[in-house]
Amino acid sequence: MKLRVLFSLLFVMAVAGCKAPQKPVINDDTIETSQVNGVTLTHRHAVTPPAEFTPVNEPYRAMYPASLMSRPDFGGKVIRTLDTGKTYVVLGQVEHYWMALADEGNEQLIGYVPMRAVIKADLYDAAVRKQAIRPKTRKKATCVDVDGNSKACKDSANGTWILN
Repeated sequence: MKLRVLFSLLFVMAVAGCKAPQKPVINDDTIETSQVNGVTLTHRHAVTPPAEFTPVNEPYRAMYPASLMSRPDFGGKVIRTLDTGKTYVVLGQVEHYWMALADEGNEQLIGYVPMRAVIKADLYDAAVRKQAIRPKTRKKATCVDVDGNSKACKDSANGTWILN
């Protein structure tokens, strides 16, 4: 009987120092995987997986410093800002015509931008050139009536007045 009590006490003393395994701490930088429309996406915990996904997997360039969002709408958190002209990989198109982006050389989903914020890499140079070439606005001629039957107009190029 005494031996049974002694073994019980030894067992309790040995187990008392043990701790239960801790659950992993989940924060915004924890890497997760999600399955959407048969495609496996790897992303940080802070980035919400999309409800719909159409694969694209092509290089695109940023048209302006757009906000990279944590979900495909303007209600999410801003993760960072895109660098104008930098190449990103569009993993796919998601709901609300937003694009799921990854950094070049990496297949991890980093966030979402509106469709107009990026353009295919091979079309970028032409689009920038087209924006730079703006039609010149015609200057309006400044004319004044002189004596009721003639007119004097100012030449906008050199500032002289011409009588008609």
